[in-house]
Amino acid sequence: MPELQASKAATRPSREAYADLQLDRQLCLALQISDSQVTRIYRELLKPLGLTHPQYLILLVMWEHRRCTMGDLRRALAMDTGAITPLVKRMEADGLLARTRDSKDERRVWVDLTERGWALRDDVAHVRQEVGRRLPLSPDEISELRRVLQRLNARLLAAV
Repeated sequence: MPELQASKAATRPSREAYADLQLDRQLCLALQISDSQVTRIYRELLKPLGLTHPQYLILLVMWEHRRCTMGDLRRALAMDTGAITPLVKRMEADGLLARTRDSKDERRVWVDLTERGWALRDDVAHVRQEVGRRLPLSPDEISELRRVLQRLNARLLAAV
């Protein structure tokens, strides 16, 4: 029996054979930790405004495009319908958005900002500035990281 155990140990691959499985080599973990930490900063700053981070993202789309369909929002944020619909409904209940059915195609739902939704823009701009101030990267590093991640996301989404 001891000979069998010694034989198994001798045939075990070296640690280097599995170097790619080391925790510090995992892109997924690096992305997950960064996402969690950045979202935590946003959550803290958005809470006094009564917003969640996903609601913040919806507002960004709306301020940029003024009027969107639910499908437009879903595509812009790479979210599925089951995730975006409850967010929009909650924002509508909070008086930030208004939804209307398209008169020619009832399957299409338009989303518009209310005056209350527009009024949050200045406060949210300050939140964004504060997030940038709190990140331990220079503005150039933040821009480069964003460019690399946008390139990665575009390629990943194109492959789906």
